[in-house]
Amino acid sequence: MFDDITSPTLLLDAAKCRANIQRMVEKCRRLNLRLRPHLKTAQSHVVARWFRELGIEAITVSSFQMADYFAEDGWQDITVAFPVNIREMERINRLAGKAKLGVVVENTESVRALQAQLRHPVSVWAKIDIGNGRTGLLPEDSERIDALLDEVGRASNLRFSGFLSHAGQSYQARGKAAITEVHRQSLASMQLLRERYRQRFPSLQVSVGDTPTASVVQAFPGVDEIRPGNFVFYDLMQWQIGSCTPSDIAVAMACPVVAKHPARNEIILHGGAIHFSKDLLTFPNGTPYYGLAANWKGGAWEVMQPKAYLRGLSQEHGMLKCESALLERTSIGSLLLVLPVHSCLTADAMKKYRTLEGEWIRMME
Repeated sequence: MFDDITSPTLLLDAAKCRANIQRMVEKCRRLNLRLRPHLKTAQSHVVARWFRELGIEAITVSSFQMADYFAEDGWQDITVAFPVNIREMERINRLAGKAKLGVVVENTESVRALQAQLRHPVSVWAKIDIGNGRTGLLPEDSERIDALLDEVGRASNLRFSGFLSHAGQSYQARGKAAITEVHRQSLASMQLLRERYRQRFPSLQVSVGDTPTASVVQAFPGVDEIRPGNFVFYDLMQWQIGSCTPSDIAVAMACPVVAKHPARNEIILHGGAIHFSKDLLTFPNGTPYYGLAANWKGGAWEVMQPKAYLRGLSQEHGMLKCESALLERTSIGSLLLVLPVHSCLTADAMKKYRTLEGEWIRMME
């Protein structure tokens, strides 16, 4: 099946990916939530169409360039869930002229720039920091939120949609109970905002988005839409968090074996930082790893037992620590499968997928 692979190749199990999508779509319908999937993970027209086949009409992206890419394939309702970059006004105007465009703001300077330069109406989401600590307005900072909303209200070409947040701190959680507690705390902040501004904005929406809570939690009170992205592929990080099982992981890297070092129980792979990225996890003893080797069994991959792990990466090299049995049965020139720590960055680095059926799927470039 993999005889034609000559260099590091990102494999996509389309059946697993479709199953992950189907499960999330069905969950949102059951909970009466709007699913606006974040397509920064897949960055692919083909994968996006799998959502469209299931009736999804609205998407999230991480840049206006990405919005352009998906608008070319007919998507008409796109939210760019990244603080608006006012230096891209030409592209913003072009997008706003052909699609229902949502932008994210957290300061009055951006709002004033949009008001002055936009040629078409756009929807505006106020970015709220609900504990991630990356960016956004603090939910208790009423003065700044009021100033932002007042500025939006004075702009004739801006339509206030509501409050948008990302509980990125859920990536530090481990297990269902910890994920659920992050979710509870996050939604408490968003619900207070909804109540505080409900009278002024009766139709305001609440949008949240992260894969751990979207995958695990079964109730989203006061939420109108969710925007998870990583769940289409999952990865080792999501498995460690508790968002998925290893059998849900839909991507794996096929890496050629180029050298063996029995004295230190290591196999050298063609597959390094420019393929995987340098995101890492740690074992309970504190040992870091950048990927786990997988067996090909029954038409699918599974985590190899005992575990063989990428203990280090350079630009092209992957140093796989393993037991002697794997070292002995692995030949120079063979392929080993490695599950990535973070599928979003691995996919972005590779720019294309090879399905298990041998089809090549290109990504946005």
